[in-house]
Amino acid sequence: MTQNYPILSDIDEDYAEYLLQLNQEDDNIRFVAIMNIADEEQPELLAWLHHAVLHDPASKVRELAAARLEGWEDLISLNTLAKALSDTHENVRLAASQSLSEIKHAESAQHLAPYLQQQDDFVVASILRAIRELRAESLFDNILQHVQHSNALVRKEAVSTLSWLQKQQGFSALAEIAQNDPDAEIRRIATGGLGATLNLSPEILSALRSSLTAEAWQLRVEAALTIGKLKTAELEQALLHQLDDNYWQVRIAATRSLGLLQSNAAIAKLAENFQHDISNLRKEVAIALGEIGGEQAQVILLQHAEDPDPEVRKSIRIGLALIQEKLHVA
Repeated sequence: MTQNYPILSDIDEDYAEYLLQLNQEDDNIRFVAIMNIADEEQPELLAWLHHAVLHDPASKVRELAAARLEGWEDLISLNTLAKALSDTHENVRLAASQSLSEIKHAESAQHLAPYLQQQDDFVVASILRAIRELRAESLFDNILQHVQHSNALVRKEAVSTLSWLQKQQGFSALAEIAQNDPDAEIRRIATGGLGATLNLSPEILSALRSSLTAEAWQLRVEAALTIGKLKTAELEQALLHQLDDNYWQVRIAATRSLGLLQSNAAIAKLAENFQHDISNLRKEVAIALGEIGGEQAQVILLQHAEDPDPEVRKSIRIGLALIQEKLHVA
């Protein structure tokens, strides 16, 4: 029984043996053949990989071929992988999705855009993931239509892709999602996406404030970091409260951002966190005090100069150097 792999014209005679192997009934022989063909990295052999992805009866061969198409961005390869997202076997679908996620060329986004209209949620989510880092502004409307999708997987990829676009028209949608999406991870992604805004509108400030007090600590971390990135002085007081958060991860994020805000109001609370048993938090406190500067911050750093952790002591020296640098500039 042959597998009907196509005869390729104008290929080197050294590759002729592969066709015999591909048309063997033994799955393992075809598997090895596909592996070797992929290793050749020759465009003229791609048709065999395409055929394997879509037509080989063995799922492990289809999976291998889909995985080895990673890095090929010709139109046929992109369409082959997109079609494989509907394969009957999950491993094949996942391999195709992973290969598509590695595309690098902006024009590939346009080639894949029609698949955003598919009814299969996995296909749509995979295509959104694939085009995310390409920042395809021309697909803004196509992406935006999926941020309210009923399937959380699709919404997650749509919100992430919208965030990567960093398009001002998208920030209102991200602010609304950050406050109201039922999925905490999606709210976290939207909150982080707000970090690229150029306009701190009331709705964005409201979204950041909401995320900063959310039940999920990961969301509080994201909000605290985003506030620091934006240097949102309007939320300084809200950020101060997070220095008492039950999760040290949130305290670290708040500390880092209060340092970026050069918040003198935070100095006393930062000093209290120098007593925390998590050394990474004490390191952030030292750097933040250095960024804030001033005599009070310097005194606190000197008081803790003999911290038991060498990395904390190093951060204290860096903090003190930052203060000295500010004094020299002044």
